[in-house]
Amino acid sequence: MPLPLAPVGEQLTVKKVLAAQEQRRHLESLGIAAGSSLSLLSAAGGNVIVKVRASRLALDKGLAMKIIV
Repeated sequence: MPLPLAPVGEQLTVKKVLAAQEQRRHLESLGIAAGSSLSLLSAAGGNVIVKVRASRLALDKGLAMKIIV
C-alpha cells in the first residue's frame, strides 16, 4: 500500500519505491529504500511525516504515494 495510507505509528518496511531514478536516489540518501524500516507519524494535509532511523522527515504527499510499504 502507498505510505500515506498506512496506519500511523506502526513500524513499516518499504517494499519498493516507484519514483523516478533521481527521486529514488534522493530518498536513498535520506534512508528510504526497498527493505528499509520507517514509521508513519502523520499523513494530514499536504505533507507526510515519517521517522527514519533517529530522524523525522517531511515528504510531499505526491512523493510519499510512490513509496510502497
